[in-house]
Amino acid sequence: MSAITIDTALRLSRALGVDDRFWINIQTDYDLEVERDLHADELAKVTALVAS
Repeated sequence: MSAITIDTALRLSRALGVDDRFWINIQTDYDLEVERDLHADELAKVTALVAS
């Protein structure tokens, strides 16, 4: 599967009338979820520096 590039986002935006940032945000959300899953054990060990 290929990522949605800036070029693809611009083309989809033009073709479908949906904002180009929508497509980039979908890709970014997907990338974050993949990385969170991939590094879940490591991230769980990180100590928060500020209260959430």
